[in-house]
Order: sequence, then structure tokens, then C-alpha cells
Amino acid sequence: MIIDSHVHVDETSKALGWMDPPETMLTLMDEAGVDKAIIMTYMDSPGVGLRSIEYTLDVLRKYPDRFWGYARMATWWGDRAVDMFEQAILEYGLVGLKLHPVTTIDHPASGTSAKMIKKAADLKVPVLFHSGDEPMCTPYELETAALACPEATIIFGHMVGYFHAADAIEVAARTPNVVLDTSCMPQPAWIRAAVERIGPERVLYASDGPGCPPGLEIHKVKRAGLTPAEEELVFSGNILRILEAAKR
Repeated sequence: MIIDSHVHVDETSKALGWMDPPETMLTLMDEAGVDKAIIMTYMDSPGVGLRSIEYTLDVLRKYPDRFWGYARMATWWGDRAVDMFEQAILEYGLVGLKLHPVTTIDHPASGTSAKMIKKAADLKVPVLFHSGDEPMCTPYELETAALACPEATIIFGHMVGYFHAADAIEVAARTPNVVLDTSCMPQPAWIRAAVERIGPERVLYASDGPGCPPGLEIHKVKRAGLTPAEEELVFSGNILRILEAAKR
């Protein structure tokens, strides 16, 4: 079984140049042999992405057997955003929180971001951070969020990009609530290094599709030289365990 832990589906952001209906992602998933994926929009809600949560729910209703959904939240709305996120989890059935410090302009360990991470921890759902080379998205800045709320599961999307994978692994090695996703990080050797350093239980297969084709991202994991048992955890076992925690 293969579960893609990080993909984008969005038809609400056409004015900004993004138009990726769910059928685009489903075609790529079928070609690659991906069974299910976790979707999120490109825009934050509320605010610019006023309908982001509603749109995500529409997609989940249309394709309930293929997708789960994360709520991507605009933290500058303060307590309103926290309340909307809680509703998205408890009433609408979304399964996690997506935060993008560049678009929210909110440091991951302060302000509303910190409140939302604490709320996610209370609800036992994961927090996926965009991570990379931009301000507030590097491993050491994201580490402050993981340390501030050690009961939260913090996922570093992209293993922190092209230039910070080594630092991401180092942070994860000393911060046990950090999980690394493999999306859009081009070197299989870093996946192998992460599995060896922090264990296969804390690495997730993800593509960041449709921008990064899931088939190519699967090939990258296959090139990392993992054992069959390690691959099973990375491709599906780990994310299923993380999501199962919210049901208890």
C-alpha cells in the first residue's frame, strides 16, 4: 500500500495561477500506484483562501476512498483561525493542520501558530509545516515549535528542501516529535541517512504533487536502498499510525 502524505488540490486560486482539480492528482496517483493521499489547498483559510476548507470538504465528499484532508490555516486571523481549525477536525473530519510560515508571516513557535500547534496536539492530529530555505522555514526555526510543544507531531515537509536535509536530520535526531517527509527533496541518499539516523518510523513518503509527480517521488524512495520492512513503514505504515492516534 502507498499513501502520499502531502499533495495539493485547489481550484479556488485560479487568479494566482494555480488550478489543480482532484482529477489531475488522481490520474497521477493511478499511474504511480498510489492508493490514497492527503490533500491540502495552496491558500490559507480564512482570508485569501476563504473557501479553502469548504473546497477541501467538497473534494473529500466526491472521492472519500482516495483522499484525506488537512486544514491549511491563516494564522493572522488569531483565535478565529484556531476555532475554525478545531471545527474542521471535530465536525468536518479533516485529519491534520498545514502551516506555511511564509504565507502566514507568523513564526512557527510564536503567535497564533503556537496556539494552533497546541490545539492540534490536544486533538492528537499532526502538524505539517512547509519547510525549506525561506525565512521561518529552516530546521532550526521549526525546531523551536517542536520543542515548545513536545506532545505535538511535527512534520517537516520536503525534509527542509534542497540545502538543509542534513540539518533537518540533525534536528529530528534530538527532537523526537519531529517527522520528515520526503517530498521534493531530490537526493535518495538523504532518505537513507534519515532512516539510519532517526529510524524508519519517522520518515513519510510524500510527493508534493501534482507539481512533483508521485511516480518520480516513489522511485526516489526506492533508490534509497531501504529494506522491504522499512519501505512499508515509509510508504504507508507511519502515516496510518499517526492518523490512527486521532481516533483514540
